[in-house]
Amino acid sequence: MPGTRAPGRAARADARFGTDLRRDRHVSLTGNAFFYTLVVATVVAILVTLWAWKAVRGPRYAQRLQRVALICLCQITSIAVVAVWINNSNGLYTSWSDLFGQSASSVALPKADVHPSRAVFIPGQDGFETTVYKGPVSGLSGRIQVWTPPQYTQPRYRKDSFPVIVLLHGYPGSTKTWLADGKMPQSLAAMMEKGTLKPAVVVVPSIDPSGHNTDCTDSDGVRNGTWLGTDVPNMIKKQFRVLDNAHAWGLVGISTGGYCAVRMVLKHPDRFASAVALSPDDFHGDPANVTTKGVLAAENPIALLRATGPQTDVSILVATSVNDRYSTPANADALSTAAKYPVKVATPLLLKDGGHNWGTWISTYPAVFAWLNHLLEAPRLQAGPHPAAPPKAVTPKTATPTATHS
Repeated sequence: MPGTRAPGRAARADARFGTDLRRDRHVSLTGNAFFYTLVVATVVAILVTLWAWKAVRGPRYAQRLQRVALICLCQITSIAVVAVWINNSNGLYTSWSDLFGQSASSVALPKADVHPSRAVFIPGQDGFETTVYKGPVSGLSGRIQVWTPPQYTQPRYRKDSFPVIVLLHGYPGSTKTWLADGKMPQSLAAMMEKGTLKPAVVVVPSIDPSGHNTDCTDSDGVRNGTWLGTDVPNMIKKQFRVLDNAHAWGLVGISTGGYCAVRMVLKHPDRFASAVALSPDDFHGDPANVTTKGVLAAENPIALLRATGPQTDVSILVATSVNDRYSTPANADALSTAAKYPVKVATPLLLKDGGHNWGTWISTYPAVFAWLNHLLEAPRLQAGPHPAAPPKAVTPKTATPTATHS
């Protein structure tokens, strides 16, 4: 979970996939303008209170009421600042319509009998394309954001397929946190431009499409693990020019997403071959999230690692801070201790300072993505037909349907 994690990781029992994929036309809930307006309002409220405290007039009861009102004004503005900061850090609500539960109909998904396994993408900010995709295997619908590198459309690479970097957010959180707080795709684009990272397609899926956190595990009838480990990669391979080899697919996750990255690479070594876990949750799992009897004991990363066979040719890197009480060095050591051939668990990257937040995770980018770069395959010609163009979205005039990915 990014930034403001609370002990226990209480479940967030709401799924918000029907929200408008366009930016709000009015002041954005998650924009800097709204946040700093609240900060200024808080400062003004405090100054007004200090000035008016002795200036109030009237009977004693009236003076008390006025002073109580001034105190309430300061508290309301201060609470609003903190609430907006927490929301922006975790991506809990992405728009006003999302906050007030208003459905949006700006994106018309294709009918299931026409394109049962096709996703409709619409362009968004910073080059990301967004879809709300219903997985044919899991039956769950979740948000997926995809960014293609500049090379994707360059003549030199027009026949090449690309490696994939999958970014997994924390809980509570959303795909938006990687964009807003994780500085994506700018951070990776800069590395690709410098030549320190191979050109790759970046995929940011929701880890909790059901609206309930199961630590990316199929539990209690909720198939989050199947959606993330099967539906998402299958759809990306069908609709984008990406390499099919597991060694061309890398996972990078923060907090709960870090736990999920390690679990996915051990559960599906035929689909993913490398994983980076930034401040991951306890690798033994959380029984509050995986409630089906016997599933947690058999499917947590430590158990999966102990049960690996010779086909599990994967690599894992864990990074955390010695001061992170939510993701301790002992947790990283537990994974290293349980590792056995052919799984390769790199020496943990332990920062001397830093907490469970984006500032710490971003500081590890140069090291962890350099490590990932050595493992990912480079873009190359891949046998087989190129993916067909995705179906066109019915969008308002302010949004243009995505271009073909073939």
